[in-house]
Amino acid sequence: MPIEQILILALIQGITEFLPISSSGHLILAPALFHWADQGVLTDIMTHMGSLLAVLVYFWRDVAAMIQGTLDALRGRITPNGRLAFYVVLGTIPIILVGALLKFTGLSDKLRSVELVAVNAIVFGIFMYITDAYGLMRRTVSDMTWKPALIIGIAQSLALNPGTSRSGITMTAARGLGFERSEAARFSFLLSIPATAAAGLLIIGDALESGVAITWDAIICGALTFVVALATIAFLMKLLRKMSFLPFVIYRIALGVILLVLIYMGVPLSAVAS
Repeated sequence: MPIEQILILALIQGITEFLPISSSGHLILAPALFHWADQGVLTDIMTHMGSLLAVLVYFWRDVAAMIQGTLDALRGRITPNGRLAFYVVLGTIPIILVGALLKFTGLSDKLRSVELVAVNAIVFGIFMYITDAYGLMRRTVSDMTWKPALIIGIAQSLALNPGTSRSGITMTAARGLGFERSEAARFSFLLSIPATAAAGLLIIGDALESGVAITWDAIICGALTFVVALATIAFLMKLLRKMSFLPFVIYRIALGVILLVLIYMGVPLSAVAS
């Protein structure tokens, strides 16, 4: 890949993975808009691994606490941190099941389209506005129970549909269930850890097994993504204590409308086959 493609992909993933505007959708749009060869799923997953590392670094206290809580649970002592770890695992089950279904049916390869990104950006942007505007703000992560964890996890599985946004749909579900904005983001990010790790290991394992090499381009892209993602998380967590999701809703709807107009006008937006 040319250096400008590596830099732009890292910026896109690092910024959009945690802002509720769909990283996978933007990664699909990048080669379409710049007329690059599609970078492929392996490069996409390496950028996601960079994002995963950023979450682990930023939320290291939560991660360490959940690990300790899990160890305590194995010794027969249930703690709040142990319950939180259980809720994160429970919320991860739906996306693993749906992801496996898409992989083994081959449907995942048919979801990388600009039209789908556009429609999902608009539809789920509207859902985000409704839940954020009318949802209560009375719950924190410490109030999490198995039912909201499972509901948010089911919502997360919808993010396998490009343009939906994993962080966006999980925060939307959490807001609809009455969680504060920053707390909705916190649980969303913690929920991303096992899902991203599982997807990354699966795709990388398949690539190595089939003889596909992990290129330096992909590795550098992942490393740069980590730096950008870490800054984005810090920015978003601070931002959500002061403002609503409305700017993200406006961006999503505007992006979707612009893409649909371009498609209607016949502007070629299909990525060049790699």
